[in-house]
Amino acid sequence: MSKEAGLRAMREARYAARSARSTPSTRPVMPAVPPANSETRTPAGPDAPASPAEALCGHRSMNGRTCTREQGHTAKSHRYS
Repeated sequence: MSKEAGLRAMREARYAARSARSTPSTRPVMPAVPPANSETRTPAGPDAPASPAEALCGHRSMNGRTCTREQGHTAKSHRYS
């Protein structure tokens, strides 16, 4: 058996093993999540500001910091902290 034939056989064996693992009978079945009713959800989360005047922009930077300017600010730049 040549080197290429050996590599091809190994690749086909890995493919067969992967496809055997991902059959629908072996996959875990996730339970269905019931739709949330508008009556059960609160309009504001637990860490939402008390009034819209205090709302922050919330824009996220690439390193995970959030903007501390007011919501809908007209400045081109964000203030992160």
